[in-house]
Parts: sequence; structure tokens; C-alpha cells
Amino acid sequence: MRNMTLDTQSAPSASPVPDTREILLETRGLGFETSGHQLLSNIDLQIRRGSRTVIMGPNGAGKSLLLRLLHGLIIPTHGQIFWQDRKLDKMARQAQAMVFQRPVLLRRSAAANLKFALRVRGHKRPKCEGLIHQALNAAGLAHLAHRPARVLSGGEQQRLATVRALACEPDLLFLDEPTASLDPASTAAIEQLILDANAKGITIVLVTHDAGQASRLGQDVVFLQDGRVAETGTAGRVLTIPKSEPARAWRDGRLYTSQ
Repeated sequence: MRNMTLDTQSAPSASPVPDTREILLETRGLGFETSGHQLLSNIDLQIRRGSRTVIMGPNGAGKSLLLRLLHGLIIPTHGQIFWQDRKLDKMARQAQAMVFQRPVLLRRSAAANLKFALRVRGHKRPKCEGLIHQALNAAGLAHLAHRPARVLSGGEQQRLATVRALACEPDLLFLDEPTASLDPASTAAIEQLILDANAKGITIVLVTHDAGQASRLGQDVVFLQDGRVAETGTAGRVLTIPKSEPARAWRDGRLYTSQ
């Protein structure tokens, strides 16, 4: 038998494929200070159109604050935010929507909550009725259309808040821990709404403490520690083989202190 020699020469590593998707939202040197305390510092991010970005980190890292700055609810004290290469302004915010951890619902029926949001966005009554029907069906809430929104269960309220935001057809949807304290069935329903929205082209930026949820929903991860970006990268890498010590400590369930 002829001896066979294995070629052990390593193949050249492939260069990373550049991401050519449009940069929808970008921050440069973003920071926020109040009463002499620097809560966020030097945040440089790029959110690309159609992506799903998860913001993670321990309590007090600045995740929710960052989300509010990105959405224009709070004015940064340092740095700039750009929406499609122009500074974030009121017009840009109209192309965004946000779902809070605790749903903010009107003292009206589920259907009326949707109608109000749609009319504010300029939709006329005939189109509103169709969009309301679609949204309630998508959330599994059609049978609760005329029930007061504030008497719905926590999971039902969060589903309503999510489809209300999506009914306005935003380019970008922010979600701040939308499934915190919800049961598994409600969590699964919210996650499916998010994935369905992203499949239609809506860009997603989500804050979560849940590593499993980050793995299920995230394409990219931003890990914050003490108001700074400790690490960014694909969800598959950051969640399994993080490079930064804060992210490694979080993965391993260890306490991390910067002292």
C-alpha cells in the first residue's frame, strides 16, 4: 500500500466578511452625567438595519439608561447620536418605538390603546380598524379587544404594548426587559412577536438579563459594565467565549468588581 502523507499546513484563515448593511443608529463618545456622577462614558455603537442587538450587563451597568438615550427620551451630556447619518431629532424618533419593562397603557380598552397610537401616527380610521384587528390577532388578544387594558394579566399587557408599538411600523424597536417576571408561555409569545417583527425588517435593540433569551434573540451583544462598553461581538461568541473579564465573570456566575 502506498504511504499517504497528510498535508498539515494550515489553510489561511478566512477574512471576516464585512457587514454592508446600512448603519441605522450610531453613537460617538456618548455619555451621561448627573449630580457629578458619570453614569455612562464613551459609548461608541453602530446598530445596523435589520439587526437584533442585545444589551446586557449587571444591575446598575447603565443598560436602561442607554436605551432611553438612544430613543431620545433623555438628552446626553456628552457625545452624539446619529440616525442615518444625521443627528437624532424628533423626526427620527417618529421612526422608532419603545416597549418598557412595565407597560404604559391608557385607561381604555385594548383596542382603544391600539387605536390611539395609530391615530397619533396619522392613520385614518378605515386603516386603523384593519391594523387593530391584525395586531390583536398577532398577540392572541382578539377575544380581549374590548376589555380594559389595565385589568389584563401582566403577560397580556406586555403583548398588547408590544403589538401597539409594532402597529406603528417603526424602523427600530427598543425593548427594555420586556419579559421580566413573565411566565414561560408569555415570554415565548413576546419573543415570537419580536422575531416575526425582525423577519419583516424591523431592527431590534433589546435589554435583557436572561442569557437564554439573549441567545435566542440576539445576533449581536453589547456588554456593559460600570457605564462603559466592556465588550461587543456576535451573540454566539460573547455568550460562550467572552474576551473581557466582566463578561467572563457574568458567564461563570462570579461577582465582578473593578477594584
